[in-house]
Amino acid sequence: MRVESEKKGTVAEKSYNFAVNTVLLYKYLSETKKEFVLSKQFLRSGTSIGANVREAKQAQSKPDFLNKMNIALKEANETLYWIDLLFDSDYINIEKKQNYHKECNELISLLSAIVKTTKNNLGSKYAR
Repeated sequence: MRVESEKKGTVAEKSYNFAVNTVLLYKYLSETKKEFVLSKQFLRSGTSIGANVREAKQAQSKPDFLNKMNIALKEANETLYWIDLLFDSDYINIEKKQNYHKECNELISLLSAIVKTTKNNLGSKYAR
């Protein structure tokens, strides 16, 4: 089931939908391709993005929010690595790779913007 919020395209909605798609690809890889190691890593990082975004919504402070969003961004970047590895080891086709890359890169763009804006709002202590 896909989530549709009142604000279409929010990072929370996109990261949740990406997690659903991640679970579906994991099921395909483990059931059809009998691949359990790489797919498990992909599952972990691909679902962690949305989990950290959800946690950030209940952050105790702005620095805590920034930390959770940074973790989500790192997980998104790691997920790209697993997508590439699954493709280069012939577990997924070019179409799947391109679709997952597109979704993941959209999340990276959104998360990068959120992290940058949050750092700027917090001041020079957090800006790098």
